[in-house]
Amino acid sequence: MTATIRNEMPSSGGSQASPQNGESPPHRTGLRDRLTRFLMSHVRQSGMVVALVAIVALFQIWTDGILLKPLNVTNIIQQNGYILVLAIGMVIVIINGHIDLSVGSIAAFTGALSAVLMVRNDIPWILAVVLCVAMGALIGAWQGFWIAYVGIPSFIVTLGGMLIFRGATQYLLQGQSIAPMPAGLERISSGFLPEWGTKALYHWPTIILGAVIMVVAVIMQIRRRRSQIRFGQQVSAPWLFVAKCAGIVAALGAVTLLLASYRGVPIVGIILVVLTLVYAFLMRNTVFGRQVYAVGGNAAAAALSGVRNRRVTLLVFVNMGALAAVAGLLFAARLNSATPQAGINFELEAIAAAFIGGASSSGGVGTVFGAIVGGLVLGVLNNGMSILGIGSDVQQVIKGLVLLAAVGFDVYNKRRGGQ
Repeated sequence: MTATIRNEMPSSGGSQASPQNGESPPHRTGLRDRLTRFLMSHVRQSGMVVALVAIVALFQIWTDGILLKPLNVTNIIQQNGYILVLAIGMVIVIINGHIDLSVGSIAAFTGALSAVLMVRNDIPWILAVVLCVAMGALIGAWQGFWIAYVGIPSFIVTLGGMLIFRGATQYLLQGQSIAPMPAGLERISSGFLPEWGTKALYHWPTIILGAVIMVVAVIMQIRRRRSQIRFGQQVSAPWLFVAKCAGIVAALGAVTLLLASYRGVPIVGIILVVLTLVYAFLMRNTVFGRQVYAVGGNAAAAALSGVRNRRVTLLVFVNMGALAAVAGLLFAARLNSATPQAGINFELEAIAAAFIGGASSSGGVGTVFGAIVGGLVLGVLNNGMSILGIGSDVQQVIKGLVLLAAVGFDVYNKRRGGQ
């Protein structure tokens, strides 16, 4: 603000005023300052993207090019799909000012329920999927009721839910795994977008899908910029905006070509893209999304503005339960079985992805895209360290340090902004 005021002050004789009392020169409107303002205004959004690119580049070098081989990129998507689904729901919960420790157990329970329905009772797998997602939403509603309407802290309610549904999973499975899952469900986790026509050098359906995603991503950026201008918010210079859009297109194009050079985009990847776009639109462009941010940022002010805080919180947990069920089904399909040990530490991975992606521990801050980036950071770390033969103990230490650094960065930004 100080720099802005100084820049608006007229100078006498067309020359710059000399600094007084040790202050910096008043006129600083060069390229460097524009870049600095742009980066500072986008630090929470772009910081982890830069970190992800750096991590990918390092592991690409350390693994002698294995990391970005098409087969390995496909594996990263399929291996982390269920965590990324959970991260989408978890970041919304955290934005709302709460936490959910039960998502791993809910995922395990719904996965076990799907196996009981499909394998033991011969229920069609599509109907079983619908019933399991509905069960997840019902569980989320049950937990959301205690949090929103009774007033019990979400940490306590979901900690209880973690224990309840872990025990329910073991009861359903009687300590044994149920396999195999129906072929239709298994294809969702391990299948690919079908080829059209004769086989070519690149998987054309993937190329077309990637082009559509690029167009949608750019349109969303343009709409967001227009909205900011309409409401009088400060926006970056046009050339910086064009450079940002070009970077998004380049990144999406690179991933598209990598996937298209193998077997195409995995079905899990399509599910993730659809969920990411839908929830990004929901959080940015709908009344409900704004209410979630409002309640998480200042619940009392939101209530005075007419927001029904309890209803918003209830719906947030209903959504989290449904997405946990989707994640449980994806995991069961990938394993081709339902096991009593499924879902262990899923909640920790999802929470870490949300915080690494820029969510604030105090609520009111975060994006769906950031949670996806945070989940990919963890996924690339896991995959790269596994390729290098690094033990799971060291991997846990490194991921913990990354999480601590991300939350510390959030605290630093808050303190700096308050000065």
